Amino acid sequence: MTSIDFYVLPHSSMEQRLDFACRWTQKALRNDHSVYVAVDNEKQADYLDRLFWQFSPDSFVPHDCEGKPQLQARVKIGFGDDCGDFHDCLVNLSQQVPGYFSRFQRLAEIVCQEEKVLANTRQHYNFYQHRGYPIETHRLPDKRADTARP
Repeated sequence: MTSIDFYVLPHSSMEQRLDFACRWTQKALRNDHSVYVAVDNEKQADYLDRLFWQFSPDSFVPHDCEGKPQLQARVKIGFGDDCGDFHDCLVNLSQQVPGYFSRFQRLAEIVCQEEKVLANTRQHYNFYQHRGYPIETHRLPDKRADTARP
């Protein structure tokens, strides 16, 4: 059964939410996991694609992006209904619960204090909870916002 972690950031900034997603993904990759990052559309995928190249001055996250030539990386950004052969870790930045979420071992929902994100992730939490999925919530203070457990 998919284990689900909600990382609740103290910030309302979408930039900090995406930065945390990049750092979480980077840490998962370093721990030998593969990661699929679900977003809503091509515009968001393109933005995250660029962010993976520049969020850290010392490194980047090698990745594929839906709609672009594939390199067979262990990280992929996608916005469609098919996550391909990925089944290890899912980072959900989408407004919806992806229909394929249950094929993953781990799912990370990253919550920031922006009203629309809060509303969506509350719905996601209720969806998972009513279906009996194990959920863990991590409320991260400012000083710990860079620690993630992939």
